[in-house]
Amino acid sequence: MKKIFLPLLLVSLAGAVNAQEGANDFNKWSVDVNGGVNKAANPMSQGYHMNANNLFHADLGFRYMFNTKFGLKLHGSYDVLNDDGDNPNREFKSEVIGLALQGYANLGRIMEFETWTDRINVLGHLGFGISQLSNDKFDGGDRLGNFLIGMGAQYRISNRIAINADFTMINNFSQHKTWDGADYNRMGRQGFDSTLYHATLGLSFYLGKHEKHADWYVDEKSDELEDIESRLGEMETLMNDTDKDGVPDYLDAEPNTITGVAVDSKGRTVDRNNNGVPDELESYIEAKNTEVKSSVASDIKDLINGGYVNVYFDFNQDMPNSQSVNGINFLIKYLKENPSVNADVIGYADEIGDTEYNKALSARRAENVKQILVDAGIDGSRLTITGNGEDTSVSKDSKYARQVVRRVTFILK
Repeated sequence: MKKIFLPLLLVSLAGAVNAQEGANDFNKWSVDVNGGVNKAANPMSQGYHMNANNLFHADLGFRYMFNTKFGLKLHGSYDVLNDDGDNPNREFKSEVIGLALQGYANLGRIMEFETWTDRINVLGHLGFGISQLSNDKFDGGDRLGNFLIGMGAQYRISNRIAINADFTMINNFSQHKTWDGADYNRMGRQGFDSTLYHATLGLSFYLGKHEKHADWYVDEKSDELEDIESRLGEMETLMNDTDKDGVPDYLDAEPNTITGVAVDSKGRTVDRNNNGVPDELESYIEAKNTEVKSSVASDIKDLINGGYVNVYFDFNQDMPNSQSVNGINFLIKYLKENPSVNADVIGYADEIGDTEYNKALSARRAENVKQILVDAGIDGSRLTITGNGEDTSVSKDSKYARQVVRRVTFILK
């Protein structure tokens, strides 16, 4: 029943997934240009103030979205701070130049705004930066550390341009001067109680060859469909028949039996005398007819060279697992019956981990299999080992597929 049901299910799931697969690409870069007002809070000298609508603030940023939900932005800013003008004796002019790196969260995609609008979006952001405060009242500049947090709204004009409005709060530390230019240390305070606010309006220009930017791109696949797609990949691997014995791997108790020999309903070779050699091949090993034996030997050699007789390994192990006994015993029997034949012993690893480490692991696997053959009476000069490193022919995300490539295979010469 399972053999009928699973293939039908695979076909139906594949159709559903393919119907939903479309262009998954979106533009990731944008240039954000903003201008607006600023407001500096503490620290101010006694009697000094700023209006909430003080101009001038400007910033230019380059934003990169890793996906439709999260990204980074590097931006520079320029502020001019002035007194509110209620007292000519307290007029001042300070300039602040800043550079910051912030992480961005596309709250519109996270909260699925696409279910009710494709024009309005919200971005949240926070990060760190540095800035330089300068004023005619002191020489040089006061360098500040910044912690930024803010939120912005977007309105999409087209797939290339969006209007954005943003409010950001900047908390500063290591500040030695007040915003108006006085010595902050003399006031007995210095630290994280310094704040500067920005309220801006600007434009986002989207760069790239795709139709939409990550801010507005919606993956049409539902969470349920993505889960089905993931399971489909696993099931396709389970339906593989690695040893070509007619029993799929998910039902096969011995998924690496020698191809072409008789197996039972669970994929196990028929070996009634328990000597490690399938009964179907006993006739070959014991054959007296030289012509028949030579013909069969040629067929067996083709099977081995075709990769149907392998030695398998558990994850990050360099000694064969228990399921590889039949393959090793069969090769020993073959090499003993054919003393003129030499063999290349070739090791492989999966793609998990460091590439150089896997290269060495594959070589150790080949070396250990060679040693087993030597200990069984095969002359070591007949065996040449090679570590081929990672086998990239299967999906590295499938644990079942990775089992297939953690192996040692043989080429007879």
